[in-house]
Parts: sequence; structure tokens; C-alpha cells
Amino acid sequence: MAQALGEDLVQTSEGQDDSSSLGSDSELSGPGPYRQADRYGFIGGSSAEPGPGHPPADLIRQREMKWVEMTSHWEKTMSRRYKKVKMQCRKGIPSALRARCWPLLCGAHVCQKNSPGTYQELAEAPGDPQWMETISRDLHRQFPLHEMFVSPQGHGQQGLLQVLKAYTLHRPEQGYCQAQGPVAAVLLMHLPPEEAFWCLVQICEVYLPGYYGPHMEAVQLDAEVFTALLRRLLPRVHKHLQQVGVGPLLYLPEWFLCLFARSLPFPTVLRVWDAFLSEGVKVLFRVGLTLVRLALGTTEQRLACPGLLETLGALRAIPPTQLQEEVFMSQVHSVALSEHDLQREIRVQLARLPESTSGPPPRPQARLPGAQAIFEAQQLAGVRGDTRPEVPQIVVQPPEEPRPTRRKPQTRGKTFHGLLTRPRGPPLEGPSRSHRGSTSFLDTR
Repeated sequence: MAQALGEDLVQTSEGQDDSSSLGSDSELSGPGPYRQADRYGFIGGSSAEPGPGHPPADLIRQREMKWVEMTSHWEKTMSRRYKKVKMQCRKGIPSALRARCWPLLCGAHVCQKNSPGTYQELAEAPGDPQWMETISRDLHRQFPLHEMFVSPQGHGQQGLLQVLKAYTLHRPEQGYCQAQGPVAAVLLMHLPPEEAFWCLVQICEVYLPGYYGPHMEAVQLDAEVFTALLRRLLPRVHKHLQQVGVGPLLYLPEWFLCLFARSLPFPTVLRVWDAFLSEGVKVLFRVGLTLVRLALGTTEQRLACPGLLETLGALRAIPPTQLQEEVFMSQVHSVALSEHDLQREIRVQLARLPESTSGPPPRPQARLPGAQAIFEAQQLAGVRGDTRPEVPQIVVQPPEEPRPTRRKPQTRGKTFHGLLTRPRGPPLEGPSRSHRGSTSFLDTR
């Protein structure tokens, strides 16, 4: 398939079905009283039953048992068997266990444990009127055909309001970003509000710091990094995008800020999140590169997009059959982009940023690359409620003063036991001195 597309970005696996099921894109069908919700909760969605290519029930049960075993001894698993966790995340976390696994992967369970009662205080506190008005206007836009968010007075929209309000109070210097809405909504589909809140905190502050602030400085940096990766991995596509004037900021923020929640079928979104929470932002770059290749990878596709509008339309109109979760994720994980390559490109682009850029400079060093780094940082912190790593202190003891050497007493030929037990008086009768070598020195008979 890589040869057919004319690029060497991926090495796809053969023999898999291309069926797909719509989730977040099911708004196109329109609501109706006769429509039923699919297995993800979308009214009128086409995911009521697992499609072809979906793992069989026996395999899903085996994966569930593996996850139950790993999460039952999470610290031991992350310390000794993280590679197994990463491979299981790439295969997809079973739907029944995402509520258990996502907070463990992102470290939200530690944050919640170290800050008991924090979310309740934030949820009960009055919010900033400016942010509350903006959040209230956006509630009905988050997955309007999902059964949780249909009613304005339902637990879905009200829970979303509380979670987003709590974050604005938790980080008032950042406030609210509209892209946080779909992220929090996906979390609420699987988690209670308190756990969803702490997962949102970890995503905004550990996985993607600088994404949801007022300046979005990290998004601008990652856009430059994505352009450089396109130039190296997809040179023909990169040249086409330059010719038609399509920069990364025209399509990349919607992908990265929403974690592809509005750009992919919902089953594929969940698989992307499984890998993202395990391996970090590297997964977002791999998914973005895969989407660009699927949309503009062939010469025919590029010729059909002579201008800016046609090119942007092609990036947003990839056929769902090419986005089916199993086939799509196999291509994502085959992208030739390692964590080392990504960090090297980030350093290069960070050095090239103009000093006149408005807003604070990006801080990519504050971003942790996945679940293993987060686990190690939390283990290193070791202090309740403190997320900063604790630097071990080295204590230097002063040298001890040399003690005077003690001379070993001359004890050869002397019997202290005999001297201590022998009573004073005339010498005891015994063998002569010449035969004393055959008698024990401790014999006092």
C-alpha cells in the first residue's frame, strides 16, 4: 500500500477488513424517535454491533483478564512490565476497562488521592461569570447526538459544566479553551466527574502543557515541528501544501487540541486515546501524518486538489472505510517516528522560533512522554499533593578523627582463664613443666 501511495511513510498490514463505524460523525444522520443508540451511546450511529475486523469475544475476554491482572498490581506492572502495558494499549483497551485504565495511565488516580475533596470544593464554588457564560454556550455543541448530552438538564451537560468550571477555578491563569469541551466530554462518557476532572488536568498540564492557555504557544511550536516532519517523511505532500498555501495551523489545531475527537470515527478515537495516554504526544504526530498521507498521498489525489479549499476539503473528507480502527491504527504505529526523533526536531524548531513571538516561550521540557515518565515522576515526588519531583539530597559526613592505634597485648603462653579462676595460695600440684604441653591450658583440675 505504501508503494501505491507513492510514499514510504508506513508499512501497512495486509489481510484486514476496511469496514468502519461512525461515532462522533453520526450527526449527519440526524435525530429521530425511531433511532436507537449504538454501543457507544450515539443516537443513530452505525456502531450497534462490532464490525468486521473487530476482535472476537474470546480474544476480548483474554485481554480483559490481562488488564485486570496488570491493574491489580499497577506499581509493580509499571516498574517491571511497561512494555507489556504499551503493547496492550496498542491493541486497544477493552471497553469495559477504560474507566479503570485511563486514570492509571495518566496518573490521575494519584492526583485525586493526593488532593481529597479538592474537586468537590471547586464544583460547589461559584465560577467566574465570564467563563461560565462561555462554557454554557458551548455545552450543546459537544456531541449533540450522544445520549448523555442530548438534554440541557441531563447529567451529561451538567457534569460537563461542573468539570470545565472546576478547571477554570483550578487554573484561573489559563481559564477555559473551547477545545477542552470535547476532551472533557469523551472523559465523562467513561468516568465519573471527579475522575474525569483529574484526567483533564493531566492532559492539559502534563501531556499537552501550553496547548489550552490564552497564547497556545505549544501549538505553534508543534505546528512547525509537524511541517518539518512532513518535509522529511512526505516530501511530495509537503511541496503540494506549500504550493496551495495550506499551512499546518489551518488544520492541525483541530486535530491536536481535540485529540481527534471531532475528526475520526468514535471507535478509532478511543484507540487513539489508548495509545496517546500510554505513549504521549508522539501518537498525535503519527496520527496526523497518517491522515495527511491518506488524503494527499497519491498523485491523483493531489491533482484533484488544485487550490486551498480543495486541499482542506480533502483533509476533512477521508473515506470512513480508510479510518476503520484496526487498519488505521496499524498504519499509525508503523509511522517512522520515534520519541528520539521527535525530541530532536522539537529542539531544532525551538531554536528557530523568532524572539519577537508574542506570549510566553514554549516549554516543551515540561511535557512528559507518556505513562511511564508520569509514573516515574510521581514515584520520585513521593510527597502527598506535590507533583514536583523531589530531588534527592546528598549528605556529606565530615571525616572521622584518626584513633590512636592500640597495640595488641602479648598473650602468648598466658592463660587468662586460669589467672581468673585460680585461687591465691600455694601452687597446685600437677604435671611438671616439661609435660604441660600435653595438657590443656584451661585444665584447672
